[in-house]
Amino acid sequence: MKYKDIKKIFLDFFKKKNHQIIDSASLLAKDDPSLMFTNAGMNRFKKYFLGSKNPKYVRITNIQKCLRITGKHNDISDVGRDKYHHTMFEMLGNWSFGDYFKKEAIEWAWELLTKTFKIRKSNIYVTIFSGNINENLEFDKESYKYWKNLINENQIVFFDKKHNFWEMGNTGPCGYSSEIHIDLREKKEKKKIEGKKLINKGHPLVIELWNLVFIEFFRTQNGNLEKLSKSHVDTGMGIERLCMVLQNKKSTYDTDIFISLIKEIENITGKVYGKLEEEDIAIRVLADHIRAIVFAIKDGIIPSNNKSGYIIRKLLRRTIVYYFLYLNIKKSFLYKLVKVVLSEKKNENSKIKENFISNLIKKEELLFFKNLFKVSKKFYKIISSLKKEGKTIINGKIIFELYDTYGLPFELANLFALKNNFIIDKFSFEKEMLKQKLRSKTKKKNIYV
Repeated sequence: MKYKDIKKIFLDFFKKKNHQIIDSASLLAKDDPSLMFTNAGMNRFKKYFLGSKNPKYVRITNIQKCLRITGKHNDISDVGRDKYHHTMFEMLGNWSFGDYFKKEAIEWAWELLTKTFKIRKSNIYVTIFSGNINENLEFDKESYKYWKNLINENQIVFFDKKHNFWEMGNTGPCGYSSEIHIDLREKKEKKKIEGKKLINKGHPLVIELWNLVFIEFFRTQNGNLEKLSKSHVDTGMGIERLCMVLQNKKSTYDTDIFISLIKEIENITGKVYGKLEEEDIAIRVLADHIRAIVFAIKDGIIPSNNKSGYIIRKLLRRTIVYYFLYLNIKKSFLYKLVKVVLSEKKNENSKIKENFISNLIKKEELLFFKNLFKVSKKFYKIISSLKKEGKTIINGKIIFELYDTYGLPFELANLFALKNNFIIDKFSFEKEMLKQKLRSKTKKKNIYV
């Protein structure tokens, strides 16, 4: 089943359940000072959960583009190193604002997965909140009641607040959640250890697929929980993972979302995906990051030195450092991948946008390359000297000088270090950063003396 078909089937399913289909919001978070990027499908609906605005529709479904490269929901260190995390992904979601609740959400999720998508029932596990004595919260017996009517009780697993109690923040709407996990291992592996013992353990083939969140409480300033006047449903399922399941793949990067992109990277670089682990990681990073960068720019987040633009510029430079270090490519080529990322759109307007994004990325690559060659020469000179002294730790002050002179962020310097089996003393780097901030504040004060 193809990516395009999966999206249509999902939306059509919930349309038949009287949900209004709406478009994805921009990746640039709007009307929410607490967020830089849209990182979840529920971001745009906060006002409904908070009760500050009434929704036009009480049932909604959509496919929301999400970007997770900052804040607590930040998986960037896992991207490429495993085969299912992404910086940008599309979240399939359905919402109820004071309308249906646990029964319908659970039964419809089960119906869609097992009847519509025909996922084998024995491969599915569900998690339920186990309760919390300190907060006087019982286990989620209501979700348990509905799930045990659908699934073998041996496939129901209980977890604590970390996994099965959702909170918007330190205060605000919150509630129980029930996660749906999938076991994609071979039969012989399943015989060795049952899937329920691998839930939330980071196994690459026993992964979370869908999260059903039931918002029924409000956490007050003093930490107490109060019952909301209306209960809401917020669900989210990454389409990349669903494609992995339905296309019978062991990695999201092997699905039709990424395969054309990876083939184009192979064609341009001359590398073969699946041959060397270090190169495979770099290729996955490139495929993931360029997709995120293109969609961010498409939504108006232009690489710059300010706020959201700076984060996208850093992501772009991280991508360049990866192909520079791990694929040994010393010239710009990311801009050539834009057409593959945008291949679904084939009208005249999208061609104009494709050219704009491509030219912008090429300009950013060329700009960074000017400093990258200088930085790499300096860096290799530093580690060569340290090797002679038998040292493997780089003083953070040296890395700060590279940052101050060439604009190389610590995260990217760290890639250089790790590639050459060195460690950067982060404490001394942060010490220099603090000194710089203090100098900057002093200069500002002196202006008015």
